[in-house]
Amino acid sequence: DSARNEFSFKEIKDYLECYRSGKLTPSQIAKNILAMLEDCDKSTPPLRAIVQWDQEQIMLMAEASTTRYRNKCTLSCLDGIPVCLKEEFKVVPYYHRVGTVYLGTQPETEDATVAKKLREAGAVIIGVSNMHELGTGTTGCNPNRYHKIPRNPYNPNHFTGGSSSGSAAAVAAGLCPVAIGTDGGGSVRIPASFCGVVGLKGTFGRISCHGSLPLSYSTVSVGPICTSVADAAIVYSILAEPDLLYPYGLKQPKATLSDMCAPDLKGLKLGVDWTFFKACDAEVLSVCEKAVKHLQSLGASVVEVSLPEMEEARVAHVICILSEMRDFLQPDFNKHFHEMNLETRATLALASQFTALDYIKANRQRTRSMRFLQEIFSTVNCILTPAVPCTAPRIYESDLLTGSSDMSFTVRSMRFMQLGNFTGIPGIVVPIGYSTGGLPISLQVMAKWWDEAVLLRIGLKLEQFRDQTKEPSIYYDILA
Repeated sequence: DSARNEFSFKEIKDYLECYRSGKLTPSQIAKNILAMLEDCDKSTPPLRAIVQWDQEQIMLMAEASTTRYRNKCTLSCLDGIPVCLKEEFKVVPYYHRVGTVYLGTQPETEDATVAKKLREAGAVIIGVSNMHELGTGTTGCNPNRYHKIPRNPYNPNHFTGGSSSGSAAAVAAGLCPVAIGTDGGGSVRIPASFCGVVGLKGTFGRISCHGSLPLSYSTVSVGPICTSVADAAIVYSILAEPDLLYPYGLKQPKATLSDMCAPDLKGLKLGVDWTFFKACDAEVLSVCEKAVKHLQSLGASVVEVSLPEMEEARVAHVICILSEMRDFLQPDFNKHFHEMNLETRATLALASQFTALDYIKANRQRTRSMRFLQEIFSTVNCILTPAVPCTAPRIYESDLLTGSSDMSFTVRSMRFMQLGNFTGIPGIVVPIGYSTGGLPISLQVMAKWWDEAVLLRIGLKLEQFRDQTKEPSIYYDILA
């Protein structure tokens, strides 16, 4: 709890205080949000965080929540909390476009598992959020007519990151404290980092992917983007459990938040491969190194580790994710090629060059990388890296018309992300500071499979390192 008077993001607890004290009702909040959503669309440039929303739906959910608060029979700590979901998920009654102009021609009639769970928890779904077309990039640049380019709330002339671009922008702009994204190559963690909010990628299979477009079945995890680590823990605890409709997560151990609120980090060993860690911009490195020292000051010890075959793992991850996407999107590529963004066409054309042999070798590398990690996690509790090697890139005029295709940036932005997607380990990114230009910088913590609890414990302590939270230049105070 910060008693300081400076800016801080509104968290779930702030909404709950308003509701429980009777200062505001979920219905009043919903009306505020509707006014803000209209304002977002009219602003110059438009924020483009939420790309589909429905006034009637939002008010129905909010009014039901208001009644529950009045009768003191709320469903969970998410009752009345505004949330949005990436357009990759099916959400009734929206179009399941997945960032394209050709998918989702009819409104959805069935929710994805995560949407269903959020409804059951009483959350108010304020709409579906913008995304990079078919999740194929890390900028969030999507020039097509339904989506347009979402803007980074910290600087609208910069990208949000992708592919869960609108989810991160919506949270950073204050439209909702919780958004849900998917992460196959950093797609939750990159935009969360660029937009200065918290992003959690669960262990592969931990949160059900059922009802999202199955673009890559072996690399994608679901996770929340939130204003705080505590909020990420709340959402994680509600969404993380086996789902009979999603076989990959059926054998998972029970999700816990054990020791999350321990007063210090005594006894924890933080693994750092300094050669790998330092491959980032000087400004990013400087802040990240100080954050590691902060964790040490709380009793954790830093252990030097070596992450072997990282270049092989990087290439193998690209082969796996692109081969799987290309396989799934083969009919789309043949039938809707001319309706796709130029960058998507180029990426899928590149993917068609991989052979079955490449894919088999890549999966052999996966087995090796997982074995290396098993050994490393027998000596340390987590691995620390910067989240992204740089801050959010600038948007150019041409990007608005034809999109952006910068393969070197894509490769670089995924540098610290791919290991988690390739091997299925969980990771969290926490904002720890800002560049001289005022853009957010984050640190990443990765842990062994199913050990999200240790990520949340370290994440809570990382939040204390940031001496101030800067207010984004686009920010809506829904509770005002």
